[in-house]
Amino acid sequence: MADYVQPTVDVPALTTLLDGEYAAVRDTVRKHLAQHAGIVVDEQTMGRDEFRERVRDLVVEAADAGLTGYGFPKEYGGGGDVGASIAAFETLAFGDLSALVKFGVQFGLFGGAILQLGSERHHAAYLSDLISGRLMGCFAMTETGHGSNVQALGTTATYDAATQEFVITTPDRSARKDYIGNAARHAELAVVFAQLLPAPEAASEGVHAFVVPLRKKGLGKDGEPLPGVRIEDCGHKMGLSGVDNGRIWFDGVRVPREALLNRFADVTADGVYTSEIENPNRRFFTMLGTLVQGRVSVGGAGINAAKVALTIALRYAERRRQFETGAEEGDGEEEQLLLDYGMHQRRLLPLLARTYALHFAQEIVAGQLHDVLSGVTTEERDRRALESRAAGTKALGSWHATRTIQECREACGGAGYLSANRFAALKADTDVFTTFEGDNHVLLQLVAKGLLTDYSSEFSDLDQLGMVRFVAELAVETVIERTSVHKLFERVKDLLPGGDDWDQEAGLLDSNYQLAMLRYREEHMLAGVARRLKRGVDDGMKPGAVFSRVQDHVIGAARAHVERLVLEAFVAKVAKTEDGDNKVALGLLCDLYALSVIEADRGWFMEHGRLSSQRAKAITREVMDLCRKVRPLAVDLADAFGVPEELLQVELLETS
Repeated sequence: MADYVQPTVDVPALTTLLDGEYAAVRDTVRKHLAQHAGIVVDEQTMGRDEFRERVRDLVVEAADAGLTGYGFPKEYGGGGDVGASIAAFETLAFGDLSALVKFGVQFGLFGGAILQLGSERHHAAYLSDLISGRLMGCFAMTETGHGSNVQALGTTATYDAATQEFVITTPDRSARKDYIGNAARHAELAVVFAQLLPAPEAASEGVHAFVVPLRKKGLGKDGEPLPGVRIEDCGHKMGLSGVDNGRIWFDGVRVPREALLNRFADVTADGVYTSEIENPNRRFFTMLGTLVQGRVSVGGAGINAAKVALTIALRYAERRRQFETGAEEGDGEEEQLLLDYGMHQRRLLPLLARTYALHFAQEIVAGQLHDVLSGVTTEERDRRALESRAAGTKALGSWHATRTIQECREACGGAGYLSANRFAALKADTDVFTTFEGDNHVLLQLVAKGLLTDYSSEFSDLDQLGMVRFVAELAVETVIERTSVHKLFERVKDLLPGGDDWDQEAGLLDSNYQLAMLRYREEHMLAGVARRLKRGVDDGMKPGAVFSRVQDHVIGAARAHVERLVLEAFVAKVAKTEDGDNKVALGLLCDLYALSVIEADRGWFMEHGRLSSQRAKAITREVMDLCRKVRPLAVDLADAFGVPEELLQVELLETS
């Protein structure tokens, strides 16, 4: 402690580091948000219908400003850069989140489905108009009866060879399209996911996507539903009041054969179904895999929403005083700043560290997405690894947003409860991120599937029950051998040579020690899952019952895996950062994140012999010491996120 020299933060330089290669894109979006910062107030003063129109106008204005086409092909008015589109979307999360979600529905989900699932005929027909905002659409996948289980959707698309049309039908209430953004008011078209039947009496070929007109040309009240289409407003929601979520029914709506988005499968004029991907499960997962950009976007948006909350809460804690610290009450000593209290530091600063960690993890997954969708890498294994990493990062990022915004709200006391101070909207609008683009627990099951099957060729063919059979029958010995205690020790010794006592002898601030602890936990838990799956099948249990019994263990192993990836991303970023005070500050945050993760799961580490009670106490003391070291840097570290000042003009920061 005597040799410790308190660093200072070069805020502009740290912002540049955080913004990465798309700094110019992020700055463009920041300027746009600053110009339209008034929408944050509009949400508090406008009625729902009026605010919906305001949000739609803002999305069209974003299109006019060139913010919507970064990821689309240049020949249709786009920028041809998937990474730039992710950077733009993440940065938009600093502003109003209804506008963000409307933006995501229009250009990410609706536009992304046409781009990734359609062929040239669909691109030529729709992309230019949807990029410009002239054509509004929606993404009609979720049904009242089916959300995550997309393969079981009830909507049907039956081919009529006599007219060369598909007939789109909602057979019952459970098959109505539900919670569909843009549907209640503004969408003229929908990408509808339905069971494809090549003939009226034929079996389904699985879920496919179709472009289906919903309304006559014209927005708002003038855009009445077309014959056979019934649309109902979902009504009041917890948040995102500017997004017009709706329910859709189809009563024998006919669309031409060409309405099928046919990148992966088609139907000939006489009703013959064709696809280059013979296995129906693999075909389905390949189709859904192309839509992974939505998960990457939602995860990044959640992380950036957390940045807004932390910036406000930390600035407030640097100004707000509470209680005198003198020996006697009333001795005239100035009251203490909130951020000087140890408990306040404990509440906010580990969350600040985790936000930085998730930012760098998100940076990696966004880069992988760019490489896969841009064709830089064409390996199937890389695509599967991306799907898994995107699912895990989205889960942890959105959960982090929910937790951070709540903690920041509480840390601002009564002031945090006022709508003018943004926490009400941040809390309400991000809550759904935990189920947007897949329920987080379901997504972590996808992560576990990849770990257990090692992204083998069977990865894309397996549902949950198939995974149980695969692990029990083929992979379990490999998994258990790979994650045996002996093998685990050998792997951690690569990081920390020194025998079986590596976890007792290494320094707590040694990143290799921290990584070894998270790696050990992950692989030990994964081996446990494999053993339990095999034991259940060997005992004659049905695969569904086996999976249900082991599900909590599956989720735990997946979460441990993602937390290890997050730490690896942070450690790598610190290592690459140029020497100086900013690197020292990032190192403090990295240590704080790592030890906070270990501390939070110290029960597991102690149960499995990797943490003594004395060392557990030492970790807690180190976390507190790191909080004290980060405290003088906290506001600058939050300012480096680059949230536009116009979006931080809230009541609780008006007085010093």
